[in-house]
Amino acid sequence: MADGVPRSFRVEPSPDHPGWLSFAAPDAGGFNASVLGPTLARRESETVARVRIEPQRHLANAMGHVHGGALLGFSDMSLFAALRVLTGRDPSAAVTLDLTLQFIAPGKLDRPLDAVVELLRETGRLAFLRGVIEQDGTLVASFQSTVRKLGLAA
Repeated sequence: MADGVPRSFRVEPSPDHPGWLSFAAPDAGGFNASVLGPTLARRESETVARVRIEPQRHLANAMGHVHGGALLGFSDMSLFAALRVLTGRDPSAAVTLDLTLQFIAPGKLDRPLDAVVELLRETGRLAFLRGVIEQDGTLVASFQSTVRKLGLAA
């Protein structure tokens, strides 16, 4: 916290959503909180986590659906929430090396968006993940990514 900004993700039980954890990025004024809004996460199995946001009007594209950039940002953020929920370790010292996303259907603004993220493999420095974004049983996007854990021994 050299510059006054906390550096670890905050994860705690959500009082308003039983069975879910509130997931907050280190900087409350940063992209995750100020653009995507409150985030929920939960573990679904040993290797799968579900991450949820409630899309707001400011995430709309010109057609009134969730903007593709918001879906890309959500998929990226969901990687870190999933790593935290699945491994129990704070992923704040990690960066996305690559992220590929395929848009499949439009996301609606009035329904929760869920990223279902699977941790495929983890090494000392890398995590390989894939996932889908879904809404009310409809597949909205699919993605895959490699995350680099910084400052950790191999």
